[in-house]
Amino acid sequence: MEFIIFVIFWACVLSLILYKVKSGRVAKWAKLFRILTVVFSISIFTYWFIKKSAVGFVDNSVGLQVINKLPQTLDFYLIKVDSAKNGNLEPKHIGKIRPEYYRIEYLKMDKSNEYWIIGYLGKKNMVYFSQHAVPNKNIDQIVEVQNYINQSVKLSDAAKKQLDTYNYENTKLGIWVSLDFLLLFLNLVLLLRKNKHQKNEQ
Repeated sequence: MEFIIFVIFWACVLSLILYKVKSGRVAKWAKLFRILTVVFSISIFTYWFIKKSAVGFVDNSVGLQVINKLPQTLDFYLIKVDSAKNGNLEPKHIGKIRPEYYRIEYLKMDKSNEYWIIGYLGKKNMVYFSQHAVPNKNIDQIVEVQNYINQSVKLSDAAKKQLDTYNYENTKLGIWVSLDFLLLFLNLVLLLRKNKHQKNEQ
């Protein structure tokens, strides 16, 4: 998705430049390119947001229910340990869970037998870390967070480094997406304004 967002950015920049082309045969191709850029960008972002907001059910997956029994709202992350790739860590943001509430995730565990749950109070204060094995992949998992614990200092340090990188990449992606939206909005306004101006002249 990062590559597509980068492509959309430069396509929108080129579209703004092509806005200055208003005469000759090139003008028709320039306008067609601008229209295709706007339609393609809107379609990609619509698909992306629908996919992100949909329930992440996965076939042949293990259901995981994380319940917050603590008196404070915590921001939870999940890290899946991929045993097939030399212990490669795959992080995922579960989200903030209020006291006595829960979140459900669906984990594809065909190449993994272990996952970690990490809870943050604020952005930097890790107050919970637990390590969980999945001996039977046909049984769903329930994790009740009842205490502020750290089951392994070594693993929690590795998790923190992984999550710092994960959040940095997400922040960087968010900046690119914001720039894409700004350029897309400008292109859309210029297209609609030009079409409205042409209709008024007719």
